[in-house]
Amino acid sequence: MPFVRANGIDIAYARSGDPRGRPILLIMGLGMQLTAWPDEFIDGLGELGFDVIRFDNRDCGLSTAFDDAGTPSRIWTWVKAAVGLPVRSAYTLEDMADDAAGLLAALGVTRAHVVGVSMGGMIGQILAVRHPERVLTLTSIMSSSGRRHLPRATAKARAALLRQPKGTDRSALVEYLVDLFRTIGSPAYPTPERQLRERIARSLDRGVNMDGVLRQLVAIVANGDRSRVLRAIRAPTLVIHGAADPLLPPACGEDTARLIPGARFELIEGLGHDLPPALIERFLALIDAHTHGKMAPDPIARLFERQ
Repeated sequence: MPFVRANGIDIAYARSGDPRGRPILLIMGLGMQLTAWPDEFIDGLGELGFDVIRFDNRDCGLSTAFDDAGTPSRIWTWVKAAVGLPVRSAYTLEDMADDAAGLLAALGVTRAHVVGVSMGGMIGQILAVRHPERVLTLTSIMSSSGRRHLPRATAKARAALLRQPKGTDRSALVEYLVDLFRTIGSPAYPTPERQLRERIARSLDRGVNMDGVLRQLVAIVANGDRSRVLRAIRAPTLVIHGAADPLLPPACGEDTARLIPGARFELIEGLGHDLPPALIERFLALIDAHTHGKMAPDPIARLFERQ
């Protein structure tokens, strides 16, 4: 696995597809390694002519871990966020956006299309403002603006996220993650059990840092409302969200698209908080059209009034 030194940390990355193609940077979500991107999605981007770059965010996978920062309390963090108290984090989402920019610079990539999922969408939003010269287009998937008025995760999804594994051995972690991904996944497009378990096992074999997941979660909570950030984005933006997302309800994607000037909002029925195999072709088609500037005017009625 290759590494680059950027923004003061070591970043593990992978590069595939067409080396002379259009660069596309993929930014994963909370606690998810670069291997979490479905193989068929990566292969599909390569077939579309993209130079595909993906990486482990800090505190995840093989990139630099921040173990010296200690283990935050997920429940206390959630409580403080719920009542509006300030939350301190070991690092910020801005730091993580700078990591992404530093990776591109280290690889000699001047500009790239950026695709971010969940927390990765938040990082992509910030990247588009802090480093606009690096971002050709932005695709924000199942993410949010962070505004406090937005609907929260369902009780079941919140409980699954806050629940602790029943042990530290590999089998306990597998069952914990299977339950989590089943809870937040797409009800209309469930990932086959065997495929889900294989992905989880591959991630665990590569490297897992549960404390790193908590530190990333605290960074999300500490970042708060990104309204001003979103209004400052000038890159052409596509916002994709699932109508059945229990972790970040569809109003979160709707709000994100409303705040970004000229953004297109694509709502997918039956999609939860994952990238199910049955929808990979649709994701690829949307991203390909968006990065070519061929998206038609938004035909989807807005679901919520601007706040």
